Amino acid sequence: MEKIIDLHVHSYISDGSYSPAGLAELAKERGVAAFALTDHDSMLGCQEAAEAAASCGVGFINGMELSADFESHKVHIVCLGFDPEHPSFRKLYQKVRGIKEARIPEMIDFVRDKGIDISLEKVRPFARGNVDRYALMRFMVSLHMYERAQPIWDNFLDPAARELGINVNITAEEALPLLHEAGAVTSLAHFHKAIGLKGLERHEQEQAILRLHEMGLDGMERFYPNYTAEDEAFAAYMIDKYSLLPTGGTDFHGTNRPGIELGTGIEGRMQVPYSYFEQITALTRQE
Repeated sequence: MEKIIDLHVHSYISDGSYSPAGLAELAKERGVAAFALTDHDSMLGCQEAAEAAASCGVGFINGMELSADFESHKVHIVCLGFDPEHPSFRKLYQKVRGIKEARIPEMIDFVRDKGIDISLEKVRPFARGNVDRYALMRFMVSLHMYERAQPIWDNFLDPAARELGINVNITAEEALPLLHEAGAVTSLAHFHKAIGLKGLERHEQEQAILRLHEMGLDGMERFYPNYTAEDEAFAAYMIDKYSLLPTGGTDFHGTNRPGIELGTGIEGRMQVPYSYFEQITALTRQE
């Protein structure tokens, strides 16, 4: 059986439930030959994950899932193999972190006004580095309000950002050249979702992805846990027609997104081939 990989994985640095090292151990346990840590707008866990993966004999590539504005859409771009010390990445990262850490006291006030017993003092222990929106999320997860983390964003954090006028991200047009300068391979995540190109007709999605490709996007996710057969066929069509780089991953979040397993997705239906990892590491020279 061909070795499998997972190029879209989250730790508790953003909104997953596992530590970066714990993900490497889980990958070893589940027979996942290689993975990328792609926390939302953060690369703080990459060194820990890389060291643990080396100890476990699991392949690893550093990553980050970047939130970006593209025309009238919000998209996620999986960034793989970048040099975290490159000046272009540092420039991008400083801007991204500034967005995620902005106006936290006012976001807390918004959530408190919705009836949640929350304060900066209570949130601070949940921070990984500076207090950001993900620290708020982790604190609220600890309250066991929902079985999944997503309703916290839908009902509290995203409305707070809209209310405060900070529901903006770095633009894809600005981000993609900086990522390339830092040696990253970039891939459009879950094009079919609301954070993606949901709502567009197929020909409109095609043109949007082509515009992103012209800006510097390298590829798109060929495999994703809840793609329909039509979504998979469209992704395959786009990758073939425009010579896009194929990637794929489960978007694993541990207990914060139950029902999705590392490496295999929903009910074991996903298998991202090891050749994708080989292709990306050859491009980034990180193997």
